[in-house]
Amino acid sequence: MCRGPCYGGGPIDKRARSVERRRINSRDEAFSTLMTASITQAETQEGPVTSGFWALTLGSIGVVFGDIGTSPLYAFHEAVRGAAHGAPVTRLMVLGVLSLILWALLIVVTAKYVLLLLRADNNGEGGTLSLMALGQRALGRRSWFLLALGVVGASMFIGDSMITPAISVLSAVDGLKLATPAFEHYVVPLTVLILVLLFAVQSKGTALVASAFGPVMVVWFTCLAVLGVIHIADDPSVLAAINPYYALQFLLSHGTIGLVTLGAVFLAVTGGEALYADLGHFGRKPIQSAWMFFVLPSLLINYFGQGALVLSNPSAIEHSFYRMVPEHLVLPLVGLATAATVIASQAVITGAYSLVYQAVQLGLLPRFEVRYTSETHAGQIYLPRVNRLLLIGVMLLVLLFHTPSNLASAYGIAVSTTMVADGIMGFVVIWKLWNWKAATAAVVILPFVMVDITFFSANLLKLLEGAWVPLLFGAAMAGTIWTWRRGSGILIQKTRRIEVPLDDLIRSLEKRPPHIVKGTAVFLTSDPAFVPTALLHNLKHNKVLHEHNVILTIETAHTPRVDLSERFKMEKISEKFSKVRLRFGFMEQPNVPKALAIARKQGWQFDIMSTSFFVSRRSLKASAQSGMPLWQDHLFIALSRSANDATDYFQIPTGRVVEVGTQVTI
Repeated sequence: MCRGPCYGGGPIDKRARSVERRRINSRDEAFSTLMTASITQAETQEGPVTSGFWALTLGSIGVVFGDIGTSPLYAFHEAVRGAAHGAPVTRLMVLGVLSLILWALLIVVTAKYVLLLLRADNNGEGGTLSLMALGQRALGRRSWFLLALGVVGASMFIGDSMITPAISVLSAVDGLKLATPAFEHYVVPLTVLILVLLFAVQSKGTALVASAFGPVMVVWFTCLAVLGVIHIADDPSVLAAINPYYALQFLLSHGTIGLVTLGAVFLAVTGGEALYADLGHFGRKPIQSAWMFFVLPSLLINYFGQGALVLSNPSAIEHSFYRMVPEHLVLPLVGLATAATVIASQAVITGAYSLVYQAVQLGLLPRFEVRYTSETHAGQIYLPRVNRLLLIGVMLLVLLFHTPSNLASAYGIAVSTTMVADGIMGFVVIWKLWNWKAATAAVVILPFVMVDITFFSANLLKLLEGAWVPLLFGAAMAGTIWTWRRGSGILIQKTRRIEVPLDDLIRSLEKRPPHIVKGTAVFLTSDPAFVPTALLHNLKHNKVLHEHNVILTIETAHTPRVDLSERFKMEKISEKFSKVRLRFGFMEQPNVPKALAIARKQGWQFDIMSTSFFVSRRSLKASAQSGMPLWQDHLFIALSRSANDATDYFQIPTGRVVEVGTQVTI
């Protein structure tokens, strides 16, 4: 039985999935109280360990809030310009936009993510795919609707990982034009240089850079608050925007322009989904504390400061953020803003690595090469292929759009789509897992979903202005995932026709035993009920059988991590054959030799030097009768060929591996 990227490369059949789900569900019932309480890893460490709490809080300021923390560079400026639509800026426009930003931050980020969804943890982990897995487990069955939501949300998050570095760094460097017009022609080249350097250092790991994230972002948010306090004094009446009346009046009186402006206002909450995605790294309490008592006040004070500045000097709207400092301080502020945007970019890049890794573990994508950049922190990984694709995407966006204003049209649609998906999946978790009544769960979550859909609709109005970019990428990503899963299912069906039941083979070998050789042979397979192809070929061509033979199945659980007590399970089925099942969480590194070492506690004398791992390598060919269009056949074959070698992915020593080639027409 296999769920995810097992050796066979595809999901298990429906019968086996049903059996496995029943087994998992029976175990999970014992933990229902724990899941309802949503006790995260960080919370269990709180109490006396005060220093740990503050360290996590500081770390969350550096990593979690980098994206949303750099929104003041462009959000207010773009929203007011959209409201003016070429006309002079008025007082009601400024107050309306500020009120919309304030209540968007309170409703979408604070109420929905910080106070509600942070409680929906999957064994301490958060994020779109974790929420999808949690919803699947809550339903007790595989839901294609939830799978589709998870795929769409994950695809859009990857799109966000391309747009965030582009718009953030471009917005920061754009401030150079204020220092001197001579810098105008160097904004794009300098942005490209910074981004190339950022992606180039990813292979070195993020530990050294991450250690400075927190202090730098503390300085950044402090700077935002100080500048805001100074300029609120320009026109203290700006505080009237706290009244939601100004937001409603603006929307009702501006029609379509009001809806377009709402799309720009959404830029102020982009990055809110990162609060949930980074739950497993920092825990609920540190993230909530950092947001409520430091980040949110700093952002609101700065937005109101920009509003007061524009009320007193409407021409300042062109560069409302950088106009908050005297000319001689523009360059230092550009430097600080650039550092903050690089941190924001780093956060979404590493987030993209983690998301793709989870998708691979869940069987949504083929195996990618994974490099581990830290010996002490398991979550620090580097995916070369993903890094290259992100860099190409970011470069295309910068060179295609040139300015932050042009990129803003493409930005909101990606995040709003992810937020809609999170909201709907959150309803399933609240209803089924928390055991709330459906009506009560709907009353709680529906207003948030409606707000997200409104923002999505507002951003959709910018379809021809750039919003098509993340939608196109999302469609391509979803098509890739669909092709991989569909092709994997067809591949399993085709290979199943020629497979032999394992029990039948064992009985046959007991009657007519072949030549026995010393040592242990481990055969990787996706379904232990049938004979692995490598074992059949070994008997057919080499005509030998090892004295100990292990049928190894690797499963990916619906939980981020698996307890060591559940990692290994062995079943002896004859004198020479045993079945071994290894289970890994979808956020864990599947290290087969290390996991097999646990078997010593159960009496199996595992010795890597006397063990051979037999792996079957499939060569695929397209067929007109495959069940998929020919283009999808070729895409699936290309994905299969690009998949990382199973030996490397499962960290099996290459000197102990025997590969057996097979050809399959699909």
